[in-house]
This record gives sequence, C-alpha cells and structure tokens, in this order.
Amino acid sequence: MKRSRRRQSKSKSKAVVSEEVSSIEWENIVMTEQEEDLIYRMHRLVGDRWDLIAGRIPGRTAEQLERFWIMRHNEGYPPARKGN
Repeated sequence: MKRSRRRQSKSKSKAVVSEEVSSIEWENIVMTEQEEDLIYRMHRLVGDRWDLIAGRIPGRTAEQLERFWIMRHNEGYPPARKGN
C-alpha cells in the first residue's frame, strides 16, 4: 500500500505543476511600429521562422515574436490597446 500511495502523490504533484503552468495568462507584448512592420515583412518572406526574424530585431526573442503573432492573429485574444 505504501508504494501505491507514493505513486499517487507523485502524479498529483505533477498535475498541480502542469495546472500552474497552463493557467498563466500571456501578457500583451508591446512592439514599436517599426518592429511590427519588420515582423510583418519578414513573416511574409520567411514564414514562421521566428529564430530568423528575432535575429533581425535587437532585444526580442523568438518566443516573444511568436507570442505577439499568435495574440495578434488568433481569435479569442482582445485587440492590443494603443498607447500602453
């Protein structure tokens, strides 16, 4: 019985961790107009190659650019507010 309890407690702790990770809300990423323009032009040229695009925008990671793109182009996310 002790063995099954250990296994049970491990699986419960893993479930809690995954719930915490998945429940984190994405923060809106603010880009300058120049960055947005470059992202749109580069995406048109190279597609979803975020590492390549991030190499052209100093201070931005591929993850930030992909998250920006998803939040801007998928339904279900409110439109970004200008001026923040």
